[in-house]
Amino acid sequence: MRKPFSQACENNRGPICQILERVLADKNTILEIGSGTGQHAVWFAKKMPHLHWQTSDRIENHSGIKQWLADASLSNLAAPLTLDVSQFDWPQGKYDGAFSANTAHIMSWPEAQQMVCGVASMLADGGIFALYGPMQYSGVIEADSNRAFNARLKAQNQQQGIREFNDLNALASSQGLILCEDNPMPANNRLLVWQKANNNISAC
Repeated sequence: MRKPFSQACENNRGPICQILERVLADKNTILEIGSGTGQHAVWFAKKMPHLHWQTSDRIENHSGIKQWLADASLSNLAAPLTLDVSQFDWPQGKYDGAFSANTAHIMSWPEAQQMVCGVASMLADGGIFALYGPMQYSGVIEADSNRAFNARLKAQNQQQGIREFNDLNALASSQGLILCEDNPMPANNRLLVWQKANNNISAC
């Protein structure tokens, strides 16, 4: 099987990593939701060797992820867990960070809700959730390219689409996740950073 490749991952890994290096500086165990090709996992694990990076995805994507992991041969990078947010098969145990890129808009809204709720349930107090992708704000998608992308998503599946920031943030807040950052990114994307509230200290 040919190793999968995403040009978008190559393009955005640097800018994403700059933020993750800062917000995950004091973290140890990270769950990546929807590892896709595995390219992000390899890059981030290499750049942040203090992290144990746990990949996950639906079973059909495991073969490609494993190829990237095998070629990288990094001791802090773990083989993918089977995770389908709609099946409630979340890993046991606690993580102090979670990351997901370009997933919320290809999920249905109920699935995106399940992802946020699942992350909140498995994050340790003070844990970070970083979510990357295009967003709309108060129903407005500003960039022409994102409006065209949203139309393509809707054409192939009406359940897909660029998510509303206010809906995501309200959901996160209801699960004890406090918004720390909303970072503008290249190619009209955003990187949202939430922190799980800690009973002993203030979030962020």
